[in-house]
Amino acid sequence: MVEDQHFCNESAEPHRQTVTSYALNVVAVSLSLLITCGNLLVIISVIYFKQLHTPTNYLILSLAVTDLLVGALVLPFSTILSLSSCWNSSYLLCKMRGLFDILLCASSILNLSCISIDRYLAVCHPLTYRNKMNVCVFLTMILVSWTLSALLSIVITVREIRKESPSGRCMIFLATKESTTGSVFAFYIPAVIILTIYLKILVVAKKQARRIQNIMKSEAALSKMENKANITLAIVMGVFLMCWTPYFLSVGLYSMGKFSIPVVVIEGFKWLGWSNSMLNPLVYAFFYRWFRQAFTIIFSELWPITPNRRFIDLFACKTPFISAQKYFKVLIFL
Repeated sequence: MVEDQHFCNESAEPHRQTVTSYALNVVAVSLSLLITCGNLLVIISVIYFKQLHTPTNYLILSLAVTDLLVGALVLPFSTILSLSSCWNSSYLLCKMRGLFDILLCASSILNLSCISIDRYLAVCHPLTYRNKMNVCVFLTMILVSWTLSALLSIVITVREIRKESPSGRCMIFLATKESTTGSVFAFYIPAVIILTIYLKILVVAKKQARRIQNIMKSEAALSKMENKANITLAIVMGVFLMCWTPYFLSVGLYSMGKFSIPVVVIEGFKWLGWSNSMLNPLVYAFFYRWFRQAFTIIFSELWPITPNRRFIDLFACKTPFISAQKYFKVLIFL
């Protein structure tokens, strides 16, 4: 076994392999640390602070756990297996990497879909929201997201179990009929749901902003809040589409065989998709003011946090004009 590994390493170009290894290792380690630390901060905040134990935050917690595993498992294993010429695509570890990759990425995207549905109900049906969206509903949404992702990853992995890449090495991307079909359920359907829902939220938020403007007679303040809502929704949709659309679009075009797309480019798009796990805490957690307050407490006191800080009022707001701002926190997720 040692002789095979030695022969395998010698067969690669030493200088090129070293430069590529150093570059990818730096990118992989940096991205993995950022993903892990950011999502770990969200997880600690939700679990520790009593005031963050809300049904909506359970979805954010599920998303953070998924993204944390992407940074802790998928990225390191993908880097090791793709750089080493000794791991072939039929090896069990390569198949397991692919399974966790599909499972966690699909789960992350489906959790984003659940968050968009929750925001839609909160903004468009605020009177019935608390009665309909209880803890059981949120736990069911989380369970469905993970179950569908698990089924999708298992089916694709089992159907691809006897297929190998042309080079024989463990590749990040392998064009198969199953990967194209999986893209429909893992990305295109959730993307349509997210895009449709957030556009609907934007329309409803604009209408409600006009009503408040007529009541409050403060055009400048409401215009500022409305612009903030537009910017936030643009960031929410833009970050998701920017990270994942290039990869899934290139996979579809590559599988059709009508476009010649280098595999290296598609693998680069995959890394861009993984970076969405780093940006999700910024978009879905750091934008909440009470999350930022929790992070400030964690960083100011380091660890462990004193027990009495667990029940601190993270929702306290010292700024004037509080009634309108509290209302718009639901609309613009801040």
